[in-house]
Amino acid sequence: MSEQNPWVKVGQVDDIPKAGARKVLTGKGDIGVYRTGDDEIFALLDKCPHKDGPLSQGIVHGRTIACPLHDRQIDLVTGRAIAPDTGCVETFEVKVEEGIIFLKL
Repeated sequence: MSEQNPWVKVGQVDDIPKAGARKVLTGKGDIGVYRTGDDEIFALLDKCPHKDGPLSQGIVHGRTIACPLHDRQIDLVTGRAIAPDTGCVETFEVKVEEGIIFLKL
């Protein structure tokens, strides 16, 4: 039995505006893929730990995303809410090859 490739192509870096996001529908739920102003790419489950807000509709500031519902700040690297808030969002590994974004599921 061969192992299934865990990497899924989700689009091109240029498909996401700088400091923006896109939502990807997966079997694990909706995942937000984020591009920072410095062209770093991150992926988080698309649910704020506060009230399940759609993080992919938020605003990227550096390496954080602001939830569009209540402006909760989530660290894109760790998925943790920034103090004084608590909670954590599942993160997903990403890689970029020749401008194409791959998500590890």
